[in-house]
Amino acid sequence: MNRKTPEPSDRELLAELKKGNKSAFEEIFNRYWKRLFSYAYKIYEDEVVCEDMVQEIFIRLWERSAELSVNNLEGYLFRAVKYKLANSIRDLKFTVQHTEALSGLPVIPPAYRQLEYQELEKEVFVLVDRLPHRCKQVFCLSRVDSLTNSEIAERLDISVRTVETHISNALKYLKMNLHIAHLHLIAVFFLF
Repeated sequence: MNRKTPEPSDRELLAELKKGNKSAFEEIFNRYWKRLFSYAYKIYEDEVVCEDMVQEIFIRLWERSAELSVNNLEGYLFRAVKYKLANSIRDLKFTVQHTEALSGLPVIPPAYRQLEYQELEKEVFVLVDRLPHRCKQVFCLSRVDSLTNSEIAERLDISVRTVETHISNALKYLKMNLHIAHLHLIAVFFLF
């Protein structure tokens, strides 16, 4: 009887990755690359951009492998794609295809757009600074540093549920206190 060796679990691969094991990295890459690309492509619909984003995530995974504190590899990778996409959209890194799709929209002068962005950014960070210390800390670790809820909970020695509550409270506070005109932009910046 020819038995197949069971595939290593994500936890086993992560443990080996922390040791610098290239085979573990290759296994993670082979296991998740296609799924991450498909996920990114469903949202962004640009093959080249999505490939680059997924490649960057794997490069960062390898570069930070020794210091990485990840409990759920799959969740970590998909969340990384989500934030990469959000950053790309937020930074308005449009391709020719995206630019053509947007060409039918009314043109807003670039200076006005930049001014609007700067005003929103300033308003958001003023509001974030007004959050209670722990809430602000959790929110920034989540939205600025792109840590998972589990990673934040571990780092701050609090429960994942407490992390979720802090993030939820911060988002509610921002929604209630941002000007109505900026609510659509807050979705792009922080709710993605």
